[in-house]
Parts: sequence; structure tokens; C-alpha cells
Amino acid sequence: MDNKGHILTLGIESSCDETSVAIVAEGRIVLSNIISSQIEIHKAFGGVVPEIASRKHVEAIIGVIDAALKEANVSLSEIDQIGVTFGPGLIGALLVGLSAAKTIAFALNKPLIPVHHIEGHISANFIEYPELKPPFVCLVASGGHSHIVDCRSYGDFRIMGRTRDDAAGEAFDKISRALELGYPGGPVIDRMAKEGNPHAIQFPKVHFNDSLDFSFSGVKTSVLNYLNNTKARGEEIISADVCASFQRAVVDILVENLMKAADKTGYKKICLAGGVAANSALRKAAEEAALKAGIEFYRPSPILCTDNGAMIACAAHYASKERRAGSNLNAFANVSIENIDGLFNKSAN
Repeated sequence: MDNKGHILTLGIESSCDETSVAIVAEGRIVLSNIISSQIEIHKAFGGVVPEIASRKHVEAIIGVIDAALKEANVSLSEIDQIGVTFGPGLIGALLVGLSAAKTIAFALNKPLIPVHHIEGHISANFIEYPELKPPFVCLVASGGHSHIVDCRSYGDFRIMGRTRDDAAGEAFDKISRALELGYPGGPVIDRMAKEGNPHAIQFPKVHFNDSLDFSFSGVKTSVLNYLNNTKARGEEIISADVCASFQRAVVDILVENLMKAADKTGYKKICLAGGVAANSALRKAAEEAALKAGIEFYRPSPILCTDNGAMIACAAHYASKERRAGSNLNAFANVSIENIDGLFNKSAN
């Protein structure tokens, strides 16, 4: 591809256990998207160990940057701006990506664009669908987040609902651990659920009257109680049925609240984002609900559902019009997606 005249954004993502760097042209054309995963390392612990994740980011970041530049066939000097995840996430992991991004921005005298992690996930849809534009409602579901977001325009977000306890992906991991199926739990439960009966066991679905918030601790506890009681009675546990029934309870409430949000806003477009957006049952249920309601449905490819640099570069491309950060940019373990631009001075260098 001839990059002449295109704005090239280098995106860096290191909020959890993926070290990822991407080069994206004009916000939506992915020239490279290198992801170094730590899943095999953390499997032994049944989850991400923050200290190990940070050290592995340090070891990987330079090589991943070089690989992204090589695959995109561009040099650092050709990069126009640098986007980086500043939060939320694991502080030690975030600081590795931030340090790399700030160093490159300072060395090249290029703009440094801070990107919210959830904003990045939402932006994965812009890469998948070049024609997609706000406004729309997006369900962002992952190991750390379960949000329904009103995406009013690029960079302008309002939270309509969120989890009050466990995130959806976190619940998948905990149930997988209880069933001794391994880590991460999402993919293995999705696979096993296809062999089970989703109506075999009735697990609870929590509603909060007029609120679009979620709660997954109740269904998690219900599954754990079912497993303990079944064992105590000496009865066989059919893992596929447990997976299918648990997954149905989670998916049903996710889609139900997403459609309520679409109805409340009047938007005719809904999107999925985040790691749980790769779940086949969720994708199918959301698509069917959208079709029934006569609205458009969007979801990223599975590779864009995981944490990746391309989504950060895409978000940075649009955020660059209103947002800048300087060398004092810091990491935030918890930060709202609302009013991100207000956190930063556009004129910072």
C-alpha cells in the first residue's frame, strides 16, 4: 500500500497480558497488528498475575514494536502520531506501554494521544466496518468490563449500564475454574456449551428495575452451589449442560439490556466489543435480536475482540482532534470513559 498522504498512527496496548503494537492508516486501514500473548504463561496460575505480566511486557515491547514496523513496511520517522492505552488496567502493565509511547513521541517530536481501553474496544468496530459511524449503542464485555455505552460521536461516550460486581468474562473464568476446564474460561465454555443443553439447569438472571446495570456474582454463586450440591448427592455433573445453561443466563441478560439501551436511545445500530464479544452464543443472540427489532448489528472479528494495538491506533486517530498528552502522562487503574477529553490539554506536547 502507498502510504503517501495517509495519517499513520502507531498504537500501543499493554493494559493486561497482551503486548500489542499496530500501525494504522487513516484510522481504519490496518497495516500491521502484532500481538504477543501471555496466556500460556498465566494458565498455570488460573488467571493473570500482575507482576509477571509487567515483566513480560518489558521483555516483549521492543520486539513487538519492531515487528509492527517491519510488517507495515514503514519506519518510525514516517509515523505521524502515537496512541497508547493509559487506563484502565494493571498499573505495572500500563506503565510499560506508556513508557514506550512517551519515548517514541519525545524522540520523534510527534503527538502523544492517550486512549481509554474501553474506547479502544469500541473502535475495533470502525476497523471491521469502514462505513460505520456514530451514534450507536455498544456492549463492551470482557474479563474486566461489562458496560453498555452510548457512543454519541467519536470520543463522546455515556455509560448507560455497567456491572455492579463481576464482569462477564470474569464470571466465565471462575466457572471454568470450578469445572476444572482451564484458563481462559470464555473460549472453553463456549466450545463445551455447544455440546450441552442450555435449558438443562435454570440459573438466575438479575434485573434492576429501570437500571441497565448487570450483576453476575449471583449466577456465579448459583452455579457453584449447583456443583457442590450435585457432588454432595453423589450425582453426575454434566459439564456441557452446566456450561450451556450458565452461558445462556449470561448472554440473555447481556442482550436484553443491550436492546433496552437501543430502544431508550432510539438508535438503529448496536455493536459488540471486548473479549466476550467473540462468544458465539452472544454474537448469534445479539444478531437475532437486532434482526427482530429491525436495527443494524456490528461486531468485530475475534482477533479484534482481544486486546490489540489496532483498536488503540484507530481510537487515537479520532481522539487526536481533541486530545493530547505530554511527558507527564500517567497510568490509571480505574478511570471512566466519560469526558476523557476533559482529562487532557489539547495543546500539550
